[in-house]
Amino acid sequence: MNSIHTPKPLPSSRMVALHRPLLLVLAGLSLALSAGCHKKTSGIDPSSLGPSANTAPAPTASLTADPVAIDLGQTVVLNWRTTNTTVVTIDGIGQVNANGTQSVSPSNSTNFHLVAKGDGGAVEANVRVTVRVPERAPASTGTVLSSGDQSLVGDQAFKAAVQDVFFDYDSDDLRPDGQQAVVQAAAFLVQHPNIRVLIGGYADERGSAEYNLALGENRANAAKTGLINAGVAPGRIRLISYGKEKQFCTEADETCYQENRRAQFTIDK
Repeated sequence: MNSIHTPKPLPSSRMVALHRPLLLVLAGLSLALSAGCHKKTSGIDPSSLGPSANTAPAPTASLTADPVAIDLGQTVVLNWRTTNTTVVTIDGIGQVNANGTQSVSPSNSTNFHLVAKGDGGAVEANVRVTVRVPERAPASTGTVLSSGDQSLVGDQAFKAAVQDVFFDYDSDDLRPDGQQAVVQAAAFLVQHPNIRVLIGGYADERGSAEYNLALGENRANAAKTGLINAGVAPGRIRLISYGKEKQFCTEADETCYQENRRAQFTIDK
């Protein structure tokens, strides 16, 4: 019977010699993979690109005047609106709120210049107001003025015929009683074509000052539109918004609130 021959294990030094080529190949592959991975993960250092660009929104500004031409001694209402601003200034007035209105009485033709600055930069707006300086009046010739001249119409007669318009809470829509008041006022003004009228817009004390300035302006505009539709020339009408800054009644109840929600008509002298 033949015996089974079991091979003797190779010495460890010989095993290392036999696998040395394979180990070298694996080491080379490992180095190549390591270099490739390092190359893929490398990128541009964000700090080398310098500071990031300013992403703040750019400011906007508008400036209007009503009217843009006046006689010497009359007033004009400046109205400005800005967005994305931190500092707003108007030459001759100084620093003002981001949005607002202001009455001015320039003694000569003036270019009003507004500068609005914010985190996103600066912007400017301009409006020019022309002031008409009257010439010396000629000697009186005894001419009788027409009945339409405003100097012959007293304030009491004006107030009796041209009455204020009242509004509902947080509204600038003319109510039926307001529409009737506007029609009556227009009829009087059409009969007296030389009278110029100033419409002031008011609001009650509730809400922010900025919101109520806009609401007062919208109420004055609603009354102005009613007069124009009834036949009054637009050039005879001037607007101003007082918002909640001037109150006719100071009690915190609905009766007072209603008194303060109005468009008021006065003779523009």
